[in-house]
Amino acid sequence: MSPAVTITGLHKSYGDLEVLKGIDCEVEAGEVVCIIGPSGSGKSTLLRCVNLLEQPDQGSVVVEGVELTDPDVDLNAARRGVGMVFQQFNLFPHLTVLENLTIAQRKVLGRGKAEAEGVAKANLKRVGLAGREGSYPAKLSGGQQQRVAIARALSMEPGVMLFDEPTSALDPELVGDVLSVMRQLAQEGMTMLVVTHEMQFAREVADKVLFMDGGSVVEEGPPGQVIGNPQHERTKSFLARVLNPNHQD
Repeated sequence: MSPAVTITGLHKSYGDLEVLKGIDCEVEAGEVVCIIGPSGSGKSTLLRCVNLLEQPDQGSVVVEGVELTDPDVDLNAARRGVGMVFQQFNLFPHLTVLENLTIAQRKVLGRGKAEAEGVAKANLKRVGLAGREGSYPAKLSGGQQQRVAIARALSMEPGVMLFDEPTSALDPELVGDVLSVMRQLAQEGMTMLVVTHEMQFAREVADKVLFMDGGSVVEEGPPGQVIGNPQHERTKSFLARVLNPNHQD
């Protein structure tokens, strides 16, 4: 079986700033890969290159056997297999929760109203928000909005889910609800690429952790190794600060 996601030699620059310096990464089907590292290390750019929200300068991205970086690819069709959950929930404020979950199903997948609503309700139940179909985003907490955003991505039935720091905009007490939904998805065998600073989540849920710094993958391996027993000085100093914020270098 070929990997669900294969990233090869990925480079991305903004002007003179090289943000990704030749990233290679494979994600097996059903695997959870957590990407950690300091701000500005290229983590979010890497994720955005996977579904071509950012166009890489060179290198290739293959998702479920389709090369998204092929100039001839039907990008809209290929992107359907990749769900994305952002830091800011990106819900349509003027639409109800149900409408937020059905609009892309109907426009992109061509589902009828009844089918789209059935899928939406099933996914709201999955994220613990059954009964909130008629609410508007402004009436929901940040954690609930993020769970709606996850349900919306799931409603497109993607083979791969991308999460870009999904809890960083949330109040601390709301983080747990979102992480528990992500844990459940991992247990269900969803292939996930997660940019996160939640080290406990990465430790518990990830099959593999990538530590990025300065546009490169410095260290990768199982969480027990990368977080529990890092080999590189850069990884060690980052984790010392993150796991022990009062630590003085």
